[in-house]
Amino acid sequence: MLHFSTWKTAAIGALCLLGVIFALPNVLPQSVRDSYPSWFPARTIVLGLDLQGGSQLLLEVDGEALRKSRAIGLQEEARRVMREARIGTTGIDLNGMTVSVTLRDPSDLAKAQERLRALAQPIGSSAFAQGTGQLDLEVGQRNANVATATLTDQGLQARVRQAVDQSLEVIRRRVDQLGTVEPSIQRQGADRVLVQVPGLADPQRLKDILGQTAKLEFRLVDPNFPIGQPPSGPLPAGSELMFEGASNDNPGIPVVVERRVIVSGEDLTDAQPGFDQNNRQPIVSFKFNTRGAQAFAQVTRENVGRPFAIVLDDKVISAPRINEPITGGSGQISGNFTVESANDLAVLLRAGALPAPLNVVEERTVGPGLGQDSITAGTRATWVAAIFVIVFMFATYGVFGFFANIALVVHVVFIFALMSLLGATLTLPGIAGIVLTIGTAVDSNVLIYERIREEFRAGRTMVSAIESGFKHAFAVIVDSNSTMAIAAIILFLLGSGPVRGFAVVFLLGILTTVITAVTMTRMMIALWYRRTRPTTMPF
Repeated sequence: MLHFSTWKTAAIGALCLLGVIFALPNVLPQSVRDSYPSWFPARTIVLGLDLQGGSQLLLEVDGEALRKSRAIGLQEEARRVMREARIGTTGIDLNGMTVSVTLRDPSDLAKAQERLRALAQPIGSSAFAQGTGQLDLEVGQRNANVATATLTDQGLQARVRQAVDQSLEVIRRRVDQLGTVEPSIQRQGADRVLVQVPGLADPQRLKDILGQTAKLEFRLVDPNFPIGQPPSGPLPAGSELMFEGASNDNPGIPVVVERRVIVSGEDLTDAQPGFDQNNRQPIVSFKFNTRGAQAFAQVTRENVGRPFAIVLDDKVISAPRINEPITGGSGQISGNFTVESANDLAVLLRAGALPAPLNVVEERTVGPGLGQDSITAGTRATWVAAIFVIVFMFATYGVFGFFANIALVVHVVFIFALMSLLGATLTLPGIAGIVLTIGTAVDSNVLIYERIREEFRAGRTMVSAIESGFKHAFAVIVDSNSTMAIAAIILFLLGSGPVRGFAVVFLLGILTTVITAVTMTRMMIALWYRRTRPTTMPF
């Protein structure tokens, strides 16, 4: 066991060298890292929100707005299916979560109910939900000529959960385009999303980016109501009132638009900020996919001379007139943009629309100064812990303690190397995990050394005691580290945020402990024994 071939010694030395190469960028200045060749590893550990400062937002999906949107959508779908089935109606009204269809002919009641049932969707997103029989719609009747469709609570709750899942992806795309590094975006409870963006210097911009639904729609302006003149009477069922250029001190210009959406933001393939060639004002240019380009070309061809509204989150950005058919599948949006607001709108359109508005429930901002204080305190704690452990091991086990201390240094280097290689985020609890692994790393050496001392006192020779100590302590080391690994895995799977950061560091520490405490320490003791041939225990 104490015999180490040359290739094994070389392999361990090469592994240590790789660890130093991957960990070294973390202590070098940026100017040195920039001078590295492209093939040389230069990744560093990403500092978490609590170490480098940044912004944290707790967002909540607006369930009421989502329910209202679903109910209005159901009302529009009911109009469509009644029209397609040629069922005469005198009114399709919405009351809360119930749509009532008043029929001209009571004999059409069964046919109308059948059409309404076709609008129901299974609860749940999996394919197995198709066979559960749970639908998000209950169809009934109020009397002989009124069919009703009511959205169920279970269906609305499932829609909220789906909205959170969709919001996670949209938020991630939006935050990634801000140029931030390693944001943390995760679900909190049934209807909330936690967003942590380390290093973001402008938290208000993050709120602006995430606070907009970014639902882009192109609609025709109702020709019966001139732009700028508020309607004096009730609006037709197929139209609604919106405002252009509204702000805190400006109510905006009233614009009556048709409810029918010509093209939506879902048909966009790209959106980029730019400048108008005529007046050099900031604009946002966009491109449609094939379906959107065909629909937009057809509508603009049929409505030359009519204004159409570009609507973002139920607010009219602009309402230009269609002078000629737009068949190229691209266009531009203008509307008193600044350079930053045009860039932000392009980011929103590229990332896609949120399924529902997000409300800021909690906001936290960590300044870089507070983060630096945390780094200083964590670094000091790490150094103090390491010094005490090193002194204790050397004082207790002599030259064997010196070997354990060398393995401890390599152990810490391996942790930083693996975190750099994986692109892991280091948080304040992660520093606590490093301090903890410093203690647990030498614990394996203590087990080995105490077993060697027991075997030597039992009458074994020096070489026999060392071999027996490593052999019998190995099983104990594996068992103890396995139980710690199980606890760390549970923390990672069930925890969130800083708890998961601690678990990641602790798991990496356990992995490197087994390598350094067993393999590397055994190699150093073997080389020491072959060189000195001692006959007595050095501790």
